[in-house]
Formats: sequence, C-alpha cells, structure tokens
Amino acid sequence: MKRFLKIASASLAVLQACGAASMAEDSSSAGAPELRAGAAKLDITPDPSSLPKGFLGVMDPINVRALVLESDGRTAALVSVDAGAVPDTVWRSVTERAAESLGIPAANILVTATHTHSVPRDMGPALSDRIVDAIRQAAAALEPATIAYGEGVSHINVNRNMIDPDTRKWWEGPNYGGPSDKTVAVLGVLDAQGQPIAVYYNYAVHAVLTGQSDKISADIPGAASRYIEESLVGDAVALWSEGAAGDQNPIYFQQTYDLREIRIREFASRGIDISNAMPPGGQGLDRDDPQVRKLMKQQEQMTASMGQMLGEEVLHVMRANLDRPEAVPVIYGTAKNVQCPGRVRTDEGRAGAPGSYADADPVPIRLSLLRIGDIVLGGVNAEVFNPISVKFKAKAPSARTMMATLTNGYAPSGYIPHDAAYGQYTFEVLSSRLKPGCAEEAITDGLLDLIDASELDRRKP
Repeated sequence: MKRFLKIASASLAVLQACGAASMAEDSSSAGAPELRAGAAKLDITPDPSSLPKGFLGVMDPINVRALVLESDGRTAALVSVDAGAVPDTVWRSVTERAAESLGIPAANILVTATHTHSVPRDMGPALSDRIVDAIRQAAAALEPATIAYGEGVSHINVNRNMIDPDTRKWWEGPNYGGPSDKTVAVLGVLDAQGQPIAVYYNYAVHAVLTGQSDKISADIPGAASRYIEESLVGDAVALWSEGAAGDQNPIYFQQTYDLREIRIREFASRGIDISNAMPPGGQGLDRDDPQVRKLMKQQEQMTASMGQMLGEEVLHVMRANLDRPEAVPVIYGTAKNVQCPGRVRTDEGRAGAPGSYADADPVPIRLSLLRIGDIVLGGVNAEVFNPISVKFKAKAPSARTMMATLTNGYAPSGYIPHDAAYGQYTFEVLSSRLKPGCAEEAITDGLLDLIDASELDRRKP
C-alpha cells in the first residue's frame, strides 16, 4: 500500500502542480518572484535517564516541526511543537531571535502547541533553542514550491460535554449530538517536481489518550504526523495544527469510564472523594493490576489507531482534494490583543453545579493572522470551544480558512467557551476566567478585522 500511495500521491501532485508550474514559468520569464518553501523536524524527547518527576519513561518521541515560506521578499514560519502549551516567554524568545537572525517578522510566525497532555509542563529554556534551530534548518532548505489548500473529514473527535445518565448533571463523556466540527484542513506544499515538502494540517481534538500512562508521548498528533511522514515520499514533514478543541475529545476515551471508576475507588479507600474531580496523570492506578494494564494498553493502541485514521484522511486530501495551487501568493502577517471582563472562582467542584465568582482584572487574548494568498490562518493563544471556530470560518471571506489555537503563547483565560455554553456547568466553563458575553464576538470580530487589514495590504501597489 505504501508503494502505491507514494506513486499515486506523486503522480497526482504533479498534475495538481501543473497549473501553478506553468504560471511560475510564465512569471519567471517576466522576472516575477516565486514561492519557496523548506521544512525541518527536530527531536526534543527528554533523555529517559533524566525525566521530570512523575514520568515513568518514554512511550514515543516528541518533536518540533517547522515550515518556512518565502514569496516576493516576504517570509513566514509555521511551527508545530509537541507541548501542552508554548509559554509566552518561549514564544517571545523564538520570534525575537527568528526576526533578528533570519529576518522573519514576528507577526509572520505562528508557533502552535499540539497540546499533548503527556509532556512536562515546563520544558526549560532549551525548548526555545530547538524551535529556533528548526526554523533555521527549514529556512536553509528553501526551494521552489507550490502551496494548495484542501479539506477532508474525520470522525475521531466528539463533543465531550454531556449530561450524565445517572446523576443527570454535566460531566465529561461523548456527546454525539453536541457541536463538533469534523473538518480536516490541509495545506499541501510541493516542490517543483510535485513531491511533498510538507503538510500542514488542522484538526480539533484533545491529545489526551496517553495522559494517564505518565510517559512521554506526542499522543494523537504525534501518531498522525509520524504516519503521514512514513507514507509520503522522501523527507516530507507533517505539521499538526491544533483546531478549536476546547470542548472536543477523542471519540473513544477510556479515562471517563472504567479507569475513572478504578481511581474513584482507590482514592475512596484512603478517605478521599474524587467523584467530582479528575486528578492529573495516572494517580490512583495500580499498574500491577491486570485490568489497569489492559485498559492502559488499549489506550495506547487507540492512539495509534486514531493517528492512522486521521493520517489517512490527510493523505486522501493530498491525493485528491487539494485546490488549485496559490500562484506566487502574497504573505502577510499581523496580530492584535483583545480584552474581556475577567472573573475568579470562589468555590470548588469540577462539574455539575453552578460556580460562584468574584470580579477580576480584564483578561487579554492574543489574536494572530497569517495570510498566504487566499489561505487564511487565524491564531488564538488559548483553548477555544469549537463553535467559535465554526462561526469565524463561516464569516471569513475566504473558504480557505482555519483556526489554530494554543498559538503564539498562552492566555491567562483558561478555556474560552462560546456564549451559549455558559449555561452548561461543565469543568471548562466553571474554570474559565472569562465572564460570559465577550470572548466569542471579540475573537470572531477581531480575526475578521485582521483579515480586512490583510486585504488593504494586498491591494497596495
């Protein structure tokens, strides 16, 4: 199958690139610029002998992946980091150093965390170095290229907020009827021969399957990217972009069922009630228990299965669903901060009952926009509920639009629910530091304003 995929992908890619290639030849003869692209992948897996406290080993590698694009003297970088989040200190260090040493404007850089829950929270100052190294290697590999947008569909995600059938209260579990965008957005970047340089893909699902194993893992994003890279020709790099997954879990997720009940019983034996809590990692799980071992092994298998399923859909888009390539696209980046009224919770409880709150300082949210021709990437530095992304994409003037969350730092907001979700007593809503009635419009309208600014720039002579 792999051989067939490589031949079919390469053949189709050549056909897809023909239109852009002919235009590139015409423009080249007239002295016009061309699009160039380069990609790189660097391993950032901690040494197994010096893992942080709480980690028992390495399940699979974690990486930084970078894609650099250059067109008409303008350069941009897309970065995917296997991390829970990219702290503001790391994001600022990376963008400042990339601007100074590589000439890539900070506004033209999107640094996105895959949001895997199976890595250390603080990965140290070396993370900035590795991200900059990846961008530098990608920039050094620039070559003539085309870029095209396409979309597919994957059903490995599900809305994760439901009414518990026993308690009749809000809790985590698969809500098959809840809002859930199944879109897989794909940017295919091909060289002059139609071979893939990189794939940048966007999907909304939490990377939480391996979280209770207490081992280093890139979870679904890593499994999907590795599968794509193994399937494509040469050294193509597959970059995960985290969609609006604040309320989206993997559709099959054992933590909310048997493993949770095992943990509740274990804590109860010590006089601790966690029936309305969710301790991090695998606390309360006896790994010598055959049932626990079986369930955790099944979670590992599910990670590989879902990664393969999502990877296959990305490959399908690369084969058959890419639009006509962008013809020497104009690159434009910009950013802005918006603020919403803040709150602080004054009681406890994970879910199921209203919370009580006091007023707090306004909460800043960073919005980023990178435009590559008619391809629009909107960035938000927080965990955003799915309906906000759907609303933004519906209002955006280009159908080639995606939202990359957990991008360019980490907001102090906690989760960002859409307005209608504030009537649901879920843990994301209860823990959010945002008052209702602001963030949905602030994000949607703010990103649309940035798109308007990009239009004005594009029309400049």
